[in-house]
Amino acid sequence: MNRRLFLSLTTLLLVTASAFAQNFGLDATAAPSQPKVVAELISAVKAAAPGQPFQAAVKLVHAKEHHTYGKVLPAGIVGKPTKLTWTLPEGWQVEELPWPPTHQVPSTDGAISEGYDGTVYLPVKITPAASAAAGGPVELKVKVSALVCDPKSCMPFIKETTLKLDVAAAPVANEANAAVFGASPAPEKKAAETAPASKPEVVKTAAASAPQPAMSLINLLLYAFIGGLILNIMPCVFPVLGIKVTSVVQQAGEDRRKVVLHGLAYTVGVLLSFWVLGGIAIALNKGWGSQLQSPAFNYFLAAFFLVFALNMAGLFEIGTSAIGVGSDLQAKGGLGGSFFSGLLAAVVATPCSAPFLGTALGATLALPAAQSMLIFTLIGLGLASPFLLLSVFPGLISALPRPGAWMESFKQGMSFLLFGTVGFMLYVLTNQIEGLPVLFAMLSLVLIALGCWIYGRWALPHKPARTQHVARLLALLAVGGGLWIGLPDASATRTHTEAAVNSKDPDALHWETWSPEKVAALRAAKQPVYIDFTASWCWTCQVNKRVYADASLRALFKKHKVATLKADWSDENETIRLALEALGKRAVPVNVLYIPGVEEPFILDELLTVGNVTAALKKLEK
Repeated sequence: MNRRLFLSLTTLLLVTASAFAQNFGLDATAAPSQPKVVAELISAVKAAAPGQPFQAAVKLVHAKEHHTYGKVLPAGIVGKPTKLTWTLPEGWQVEELPWPPTHQVPSTDGAISEGYDGTVYLPVKITPAASAAAGGPVELKVKVSALVCDPKSCMPFIKETTLKLDVAAAPVANEANAAVFGASPAPEKKAAETAPASKPEVVKTAAASAPQPAMSLINLLLYAFIGGLILNIMPCVFPVLGIKVTSVVQQAGEDRRKVVLHGLAYTVGVLLSFWVLGGIAIALNKGWGSQLQSPAFNYFLAAFFLVFALNMAGLFEIGTSAIGVGSDLQAKGGLGGSFFSGLLAAVVATPCSAPFLGTALGATLALPAAQSMLIFTLIGLGLASPFLLLSVFPGLISALPRPGAWMESFKQGMSFLLFGTVGFMLYVLTNQIEGLPVLFAMLSLVLIALGCWIYGRWALPHKPARTQHVARLLALLAVGGGLWIGLPDASATRTHTEAAVNSKDPDALHWETWSPEKVAALRAAKQPVYIDFTASWCWTCQVNKRVYADASLRALFKKHKVATLKADWSDENETIRLALEALGKRAVPVNVLYIPGVEEPFILDELLTVGNVTAALKKLEK
């Protein structure tokens, strides 16, 4: 399969998948650029007295059409409970009082959920320390952790608010808050008077605007599975699938039970890797594919694929010196190989954010950990399903060609997929490091290949023992030396600019480096802003770049004086990660257009076409 045909088939499948999502109402809609709720800590007193409790409350004011959730989620409600974390002076204590009852609010799955909207007060009782010194001010802090949703999307909300109080011999009431903390009505009733006031206008507005329904958990799981399935044809995963297809062909004439075990071992490897990656992503709140922001990781991946490619090409055979190993141990080794292939497939799949997958991954920002892990599980099952299908159904395996001498040529041919992946990883490295470190990385791969050649030429079972020992030592020195020479220094980052790249094509769009400050300044000047969140390790991002060569599209950018900014996530960047999360995204590519006079950005489809980018720019003419 040549490169143009592979790219065409990949693009066709991705376009078809994207169209499927839109036609069936499964397309993700734009998320708000910032949380739409204001938190404030208020108190019934202006001055507290030592040892005498007083009432306080966290006041939440929601923007129209937005809501948060209560302390505990009712059964069947998908969301995240609101949590208050207090920081008080030493000896002070806080006791949460019953919160107001929740009520029906529009949910992001088009149904009705339970939560708070409008204005709501979350009451507490605070008791100062008996030893608190009168006269000095004290500072009370509370961190509000919540999930803020509108009918289209949800975003995490974390806000710390502070209240300063004096300490006096006797408490001094705060008259401004008397209506909130009066003996009647009770906090629950007061909240019922304030919060539902905007409620009728919010169900009315949701129905009138008729937004595209956002993802329910079932749809997200479907997205996850389909996205994992599509990952099999992405260039970073396809070589691994090719390796497993080779093994299926080799095992086609063997016992069905053994073939099924290989399929299950591969699936377990995929799932285990996804569970680990999912756990890390949830615990550290890292973006999907963030491990490819490390030049060292990319270098090791390139070296690993090179060794694997040389093995498949026949330069050497792993395990030829294992004389006398019994058939049981060989069988275990074979299953171990399938398990390891599954691990590898999941690791190299992470930078490939296919259609469907970005939506599912973005949702993990707002879901509880258990539901997030369920999404990662479905992605893994989607990735493992083709090989598992071949393993479970013997009829499909028997339809494959029978083993024979042709298999060696087939295996060697498949090695070129891995050599291609090595080239791609080197491309990623050249976008992360430059100068001598790039040269050293390339030369080190030559040394690693030399070590593999020495091992395959002289570390053979029929060679004298001394020859084998010397060959292994030289091979180890060559491979180890190569790794030592080529491992990129963390400080060796690229310094080339977008201006240098653009100078090669005078008609190219002028991409400036993205920053939140630059976006704010351009929007304040009423200028349209187009942002490309991208990364060199993201294959879909590279495919997307082809649309910017279209002359008519370039003309539209220039006609509307659109500022084009590039947010390059090739290296770890906390600011870009937070910006993506604010858009409800967790992976690249993400392309957004800010229209003057419109607060929320327009988020384009993950796979760009001249048509959908043109349609987005046409919105500037309205």
